[in-house]
Amino acid sequence: MTEAELFRNRAAHDREAADAATLDPVRDRHLRSAAVWTSMANRSERVAEQRERNEAEKAANRTAEYANRIAE
Repeated sequence: MTEAELFRNRAAHDREAADAATLDPVRDRHLRSAAVWTSMANRSERVAEQRERNEAEKAANRTAEYANRIAE
């Protein structure tokens, strides 16, 4: 399970708790919590995607450097 999936599960749990809440302050607290968990999941996914792009770029640079060394 990825970090983002964990965060999305927590958000879903808070949404369910908000639906079951009978008191407005409790419902609001769960809805705010769900929004934060969702935001964290989105951020986690963006970071993971950027990390993958960075790793691909590093690999491409290493390949280019190796090709340049061989060509010399």
